[in-house]
Amino acid sequence: MAYEAKDFGSLIGMEGFSQSLLNNHFTLYQGYVKNTNKLMDTLAAMLKEDRVATLEYAELKRRLGFEFNGMRLHEYYFGNLGGNGLLDKSGQLAGQLAQEFGSYEDWERDFKATGAMRGIGWTILYQDNITGGLFNQWINEHEVGHPAGCTPILVMDVFEHAFITDYGLGRADYIAAFFKNINWAVAAGRLK
Repeated sequence: MAYEAKDFGSLIGMEGFSQSLLNNHFTLYQGYVKNTNKLMDTLAAMLKEDRVATLEYAELKRRLGFEFNGMRLHEYYFGNLGGNGLLDKSGQLAGQLAQEFGSYEDWERDFKATGAMRGIGWTILYQDNITGGLFNQWINEHEVGHPAGCTPILVMDVFEHAFITDYGLGRADYIAAFFKNINWAVAAGRLK
């Protein structure tokens, strides 16, 4: 089964994100889709040829997590953008954020602080599929640090490619622009 890159061109014109930044970011995402497909094809061929007990197979299997999660996390990220940044304070997601963090404002402060940490990666609001609880998590790279059995609700890319073209090293300004463009309906729709 081959994956196809989704079209996020509707995000062009979004306040705080230049066309150049978005087009570069879309190209990066398309590379993850291409590499995911290529790795899956290569691994399938190696399995068919019984070349699984090799270093090449092992390393390609490890690499698949990076490429696949790079693809999927970008889909979550672009998917939860394009809104007006206004959360329905009477909705289920707002209620759960207030319950877990004491208030929406406390959740937002924690999410932004997580995104502002030194390093490259992702900031993700997760829902624990067992308890239903919500928490913010820092993810290094794409394949490291994801909590098992949890669903991404809101995903923010904090690799430099997500902001440096428009904001230089001003990550806080990028995070503010991200918040102005959250599509909360999409994020709320991810709740279980």
